[in-house]
Amino acid sequence: MNRRHFLSGVATGVTAIVLLQILPDAAEAAYPFTLTDAQWRKRLSPWGYKVLRQQATEHPFTSSLNDEHRAGLFACAGCGQKLFSSKTKFDSGTGWPSFWAALPRAVGTSRDLGLGEVRTEVHCARCGGHLGHVFDDGPRPTGKRYCMNGVALSFLPA
Repeated sequence: MNRRHFLSGVATGVTAIVLLQILPDAAEAAYPFTLTDAQWRKRLSPWGYKVLRQQATEHPFTSSLNDEHRAGLFACAGCGQKLFSSKTKFDSGTGWPSFWAALPRAVGTSRDLGLGEVRTEVHCARCGGHLGHVFDDGPRPTGKRYCMNGVALSFLPA
């Protein structure tokens, strides 16, 4: 490999990383429920804003929804979209509310390259709010573990 090929490869890699950081913001306008940044800040708690709009992660074992065991639905704290049924909730031991399935068409996923690894981010299909991540180490029947930030959810009892 010569110097020209090396520098070309580096430039391509940097361009790809920059585009991956820009594209999610451009796609945000495609969601059916949109607000301005000021409106999101007014609507959400400070931690809710950091998680839902800035892809932060709340500290484990801090959400009261981790211990919520009543029948009902879990909705997006940003827009109210119903996301998960209590029937699919399980105790993953991770400190975050976890589910083995989402409601149909309730969530979307995208590739998350943060933390130096490739993960699958889960976001609300209605407003694009960051909910958490999904992993392939969950229980049957799906084998999925939707590991959600409790501050990104609200609970609607049945």
